[in-house]
Amino acid sequence: MSTRQRTIRDTIFRPGGPRGYNFVLHLHPRTISPERLRFSATFCMGGLAFFMLLVLTVSGVLLMFFYVPETSRAYRDMLDLAHVIPFGRIMRNIHRWSAHAMVIFVVLHMARVLYHKAYRPPREFNWVVGVGCLVLTLLLSFTGYLLPWDQLAYWAITVGTNMMSYAPVIGSKGPLALAGPETDVRHLVLGAESVGPNGLLRFYVLHMVLLPLALFVLVFFHFWRVRKDSRVQRPL
Repeated sequence: MSTRQRTIRDTIFRPGGPRGYNFVLHLHPRTISPERLRFSATFCMGGLAFFMLLVLTVSGVLLMFFYVPETSRAYRDMLDLAHVIPFGRIMRNIHRWSAHAMVIFVVLHMARVLYHKAYRPPREFNWVVGVGCLVLTLLLSFTGYLLPWDQLAYWAITVGTNMMSYAPVIGSKGPLALAGPETDVRHLVLGAESVGPNGLLRFYVLHMVLLPLALFVLVFFHFWRVRKDSRVQRPL
């Protein structure tokens, strides 16, 4: 195995034997200097983003009791949440504003890491994991936008998915297109030629199951790597 291959492997998996991969025993760094414990060192942006994720999970599960992903019911369910179900409007607004706050905290957290140069070795792969968390966070916001099934959601997702058709390689209208209109990424996401029942159901499954599971896996791997990288980056 070449030196280059060993470097990539060691970037992803820290050497140290089987004991080095016990998640329960490696939640936090072994040692943290006093200056790294100050609030101004991290502004707790990562912790706040994770807290917003927990709030979104709880509020999202509660909203599932009152929402059916069908075009004939979705908008009516939103009206019921606002006017019929006790505390429904509060519950939906908590979910909505927590989603906005999570995006803001994730972006600020990554900006802080970039400013402190915490992406440098041996933390470079954890930066890649953080970028993955940001992408999944944005995808969660995008997929959740369609669920109210109102005019704003319908046309916003129509514009957003039309842009997918112009993506390189995977879009039917983009450069180096390898797929036609019925096999490109837009059709895969919507399950049809336009936004409709198939698209609503697929966005619901993505928003409620697949993307949250993937995000939780990356988040906990991110925490584990903070411990494996030995310490929190020292503020400049």
